[in-house]
Amino acid sequence: MKLHKKHILQFIVTTLVVTMFFSCQDNYSEIQKLSYSKRFPVGEAENMFLVYTDSGKVKSTLRSPYNKDFSNQKFPFMEFPKGIVLEFFDENNNKSVVTSDYAILYSDTRLVDLQGNVVLTTHDGNVLEAPQLYWDQDKEWVFTEGEFKWSNEYGVLLQGTNGIDFNKSLTIIDAHEIYDSTIPIEEKDK
Repeated sequence: MKLHKKHILQFIVTTLVVTMFFSCQDNYSEIQKLSYSKRFPVGEAENMFLVYTDSGKVKSTLRSPYNKDFSNQKFPFMEFPKGIVLEFFDENNNKSVVTSDYAILYSDTRLVDLQGNVVLTTHDGNVLEAPQLYWDQDKEWVFTEGEFKWSNEYGVLLQGTNGIDFNKSLTIIDAHEIYDSTIPIEEKDK
């Protein structure tokens, strides 16, 4: 069987066209996957520092090394993939601090999801530690459904595995399940 130059050329052209068609199809499907599976932020910020004031009084400050703004999504949010330091002040200007390795602020619900080594330290020395805490800004309520440890200068007060709810000043507390608790009692001189 003798192949002519014409047949060889047709074979090469056909092979190239088929290869190009399949490689274009493959790239197109990859591009489609990107557009459906990736969210792109409307903005990004490094070394972010925000101050929230009300009637000329500082209510809170937020610091983060990196922020992504996804306010362009159907359910808008702000992501802090490198963590936050949040300071908030009460009526007497007493400062409490929350830190976490990661955080998301959901704009519509005003719920903040704090994750990774979350530590809440109140101005009077109470410390709440948890892998994850939620902060409802409108109700000024903090909660978790996971484990937690609450301590102060006297030691561990409460430890649990199934969550705790409380107001931001830790004066109203609902611990769901406690496996260890210590309540210090102050002795009075007689």
